[in-house]
Amino acid sequence: QVQLVESGGGLVQPGGSLRLSCAASGSIFSINIMGWYRQAPGKQREVVASITSGGSTNYADSVKDRFAISRDNAKNTVYLQMNSLKPEDTAVYYCNARIHVVGRSYTQNYWGQGTQVTVSS
Repeated sequence: QVQLVESGGGLVQPGGSLRLSCAASGSIFSINIMGWYRQAPGKQREVVASITSGGSTNYADSVKDRFAISRDNAKNTVYLQMNSLKPEDTAVYYCNARIHVVGRSYTQNYWGQGTQVTVSS
């Protein structure tokens, strides 16, 4: 019923920038918090940044002052602008959203399929 589709990953040189997008679609009544996570090979998935429906944001210490999360509530879309990328930012990036589906009295957690970000010279 609900799908999250990410785009914008790729290969970039150290110091470069990328912008990730994640669009939610389906029978959506409302979306609470949206966020980005990442998982590097051999490591656990970790939160990168999150944003509430009101626009309050939180960031992992490792990406503060380099990454910026934003959302367009009208489009049910969340973005992650990544600047000054480092090789250690290389990972699969996943979009996450807590969604209130039409006809249900509770929210559910949804994940995107992931998009690869590789930072290398």
